[in-house]
Amino acid sequence: MWSLPSLLLLPALFHQASSLPQQQQHQAVAVGFPRAASGCGNAQFLPGVTQYRFGLKSSGKERSYSYHVPSSYDKNKRYPVVVGFHGSSSVGLFFELDSKMSEARYSAEKIMIYPNGIDGSWAGPTYHTGSSIAEDIQFVADVLADAKSKFCVDDTRIYATGISNGGGFINTLACSPLGSTLFTAYASHSGAFYTDVNGPENGCAPAKKPVPMLEIHGAADRTVKYEGGEGDGGPQPAISEWLEWWAQRNGCGERSEETLEGGVHRYEWACGGKKGVLQHYKVDDLGHCWADTEPNLSQISVPQGPSVIKASEIIMKFFDSFP
Repeated sequence: MWSLPSLLLLPALFHQASSLPQQQQHQAVAVGFPRAASGCGNAQFLPGVTQYRFGLKSSGKERSYSYHVPSSYDKNKRYPVVVGFHGSSSVGLFFELDSKMSEARYSAEKIMIYPNGIDGSWAGPTYHTGSSIAEDIQFVADVLADAKSKFCVDDTRIYATGISNGGGFINTLACSPLGSTLFTAYASHSGAFYTDVNGPENGCAPAKKPVPMLEIHGAADRTVKYEGGEGDGGPQPAISEWLEWWAQRNGCGERSEETLEGGVHRYEWACGGKKGVLQHYKVDDLGHCWADTEPNLSQISVPQGPSVIKASEIIMKFFDSFP
């Protein structure tokens, strides 16, 4: 889990109130992707400035998210959407600031969305009790439906990324019959894969294959260890094993490996006849923080200095290769 300074946590702003009795983490609820009207033609107030959506009803709970549309937003042009999921003990605002993904150099032609987990985390680990997995997946579907009613969205280019608990949650989405229909590609950073620990045939059931998946992880990560083991919210797989499971699920061929400067190892698989469907960056000296050649907030929490790669740049290029 992340340790976040209290001034950035903003608990009063992002606390998620529930109007239903507390449900167990894995209690099933009816899920579906609500039909949304097109938001094309709607002018946007203050494009280029992050804004907030409160009071979104999902599974009987009040939920929220923030969003950032390009400063050059054209109401009649369809835009790709990238949804960023924060780590535990955090909020979407922190993920936005830490990754810098709303900056024009990364998302000048994309709509960025940052959902907020209940009580600062996402379902899956044992420490999360505010919502079930099914409820959080439904919340993501509801966020996208809400966004499509407000913005001009390209339905074929919707992507998911996240770090730590959020990085693990996008894997939960990718393995879900519903969640796997919501996104074109997935990119996890320092993923805590609490819901994917028992091999390739462990209930992971994406509705479509292959599933484009990128994972970035530090070999020096002491919070979500590269070699796996017991985490703050339960057991976690070794990253090398988890990658092989996805290679099997995606029907990938042999792995290729490239060693880059600065102790970076890049792995790639061709799956279903397409190159680079499954990719991985292992960074030898990276701890549990967002990889960036510039200082950022999560580096301070490790603590460590800047990395040798820019995760946001790598992730956006990966998404752009799956239109």
